[in-house]
Amino acid sequence: MLNMGGPTTVAETKDFLTNLFSDGDLIPLPFQRILAPIIARRRTPQIEKQYEDIGGGSPILRYTRLQGDAMAQLLDELHPETAPHKAYVAFRYARPLTEQTARELKADGVKRAVAFTQYPQYSCSTTGSSLNELFRRGKTGEMGDIQWSVIDRWGTHPGFVEAVAQNVEVALTKFPEATRSETVLLFSAHSLPMSVVNRGDPYILEVSASVAAVMERLGHSNPYRLVWQSQVGPSAWMGMQTGEAIKGLARLGKKQVVLIPIAFTSDHIETLYELDLEYVKEARELGMEVHRADSLNDSPVFIRALADITAQHLRDSGAGKVATSAQMLLRCPGCKNATCGHQKSWFAHGGR
Repeated sequence: MLNMGGPTTVAETKDFLTNLFSDGDLIPLPFQRILAPIIARRRTPQIEKQYEDIGGGSPILRYTRLQGDAMAQLLDELHPETAPHKAYVAFRYARPLTEQTARELKADGVKRAVAFTQYPQYSCSTTGSSLNELFRRGKTGEMGDIQWSVIDRWGTHPGFVEAVAQNVEVALTKFPEATRSETVLLFSAHSLPMSVVNRGDPYILEVSASVAAVMERLGHSNPYRLVWQSQVGPSAWMGMQTGEAIKGLARLGKKQVVLIPIAFTSDHIETLYELDLEYVKEARELGMEVHRADSLNDSPVFIRALADITAQHLRDSGAGKVATSAQMLLRCPGCKNATCGHQKSWFAHGGR
């Protein structure tokens, strides 16, 4: 189960930020090896304070393990041919890092593994970065002899869409029935630098498809917009930013908003601090009533979706179909990262 991760304790924040800013797939920087530690050191006190404000660390590891263990139990029933199943967590920037998980896979003698991204929508800067790191570990033999396949995107899977839609419906019940249909739904996703968008990254399209699928499931009950959060640094990023959208809606006289995390599978700093403490506070100061739809966390509908996605993947790969989606094998038209090409070929051939 691949994800960016987050510091479980406040003390881990600096290491997390250093790893994050050192990743050119996520945040391309000039002189990255020099600048990344400097930026991380400067930002650490502010981000430590944010983690303190949400309870002392990120819950993403706890939720990912919960989701993985529950999914593995369901898989034993859904696809007994490959049972018993075991979920491993491989985070990109926090413990357990991919290198640690690689050692665990080798120690356990794993022979068949599925790299299952926990980003529903694919981006070279998120799923792509995690797969690049897994490829680097795999080609050196750190994980032993494993046959690999990849679940690289699933942002329109019916189970995922249903889980998100149910949480939106619960949030809407917090508004008076007479004005409920006037509530604006703001789907918020982590933004991308425009340099990544402009090279042909598919993330924007795929997040948009997720939003469209959720709104179709909701019967287009409310007006909505897709907005973007978590911009870092002075370069141009995909907009409009979530905070600016809230201010704009207030200026237009809108009084009721539901914030919906559409690209996150569990709570972490972007939901618990950025959405809950920053944007909700700003909206209320502007005279708006705002509620956030819950993250997927321990949703039984979502966990069932994870199991269904994996079971279908195992059936397909067992039937001799390709080890990845056709879409994953296509590099961005503007890609100049040779590692991406090698990684895609490696996974297409089962990690060999």
